[in-house]
Amino acid sequence: MHYEHLIQINDPNDLEIAPLTREQLWLGLIARAERPQYFLIGMDECRITERAGDTLRREMRFGAALVRDRVTYMPQVQVSFEVEPSVEVTGARLIMSIEEPAPNELFLRFAYTLQTTSDDAVSELDEYRKSAYRDADIDTVRLIRQLAATGMFSSDGPGDMGIH
Repeated sequence: MHYEHLIQINDPNDLEIAPLTREQLWLGLIARAERPQYFLIGMDECRITERAGDTLRREMRFGAALVRDRVTYMPQVQVSFEVEPSVEVTGARLIMSIEEPAPNELFLRFAYTLQTTSDDAVSELDEYRKSAYRDADIDTVRLIRQLAATGMFSSDGPGDMGIH
C-alpha cells in the first residue's frame, strides 16, 4: 500500500493561524523522531539504541509489541522512518518532507509505504489505515504548532524536550 498527502503549514490568506518558520517545522520533525511518545498514542517506551551521523535506530514498545526502526535525517528537508518487519509488525516506511513552493509558504508531505497483500479484506483495512495516518499527521502538525507557540523551538525557549 502507498499513501501520500499534503498538509499546508502556512497560509498567507489565513491570518488566524500563526505561521511557522522552516526551522520551527524542522525542529518539530526532529521532536517527532526523538521524542515520539509525545506524538504517538499508545507508546509505552522509546529507546534510541544507536546514533551515527544523520541516522538513528530506535526501539519502541507498544504494550507487548516491540517495533524497531531506523530514522534518517536530510537536514531541513525530510525525515524518513523505516520499520523493520517482524512477527509483530509488517515492514513500513514513512517520509515526512518539507516543501516550500514560495518563500514562507510551507507544506508538509507525508508518504507512507506499507507491505500488504492485495486481497479485498486488506484493501478495506488500507482505507482505515489511510484515515488513521491522516488523523495522526494532523495531530503531529497541531502538536508542532503548540510546541512552537511555547517557544520550545527558539534559542531562548524552555527547551525541555532536548530539541535544540
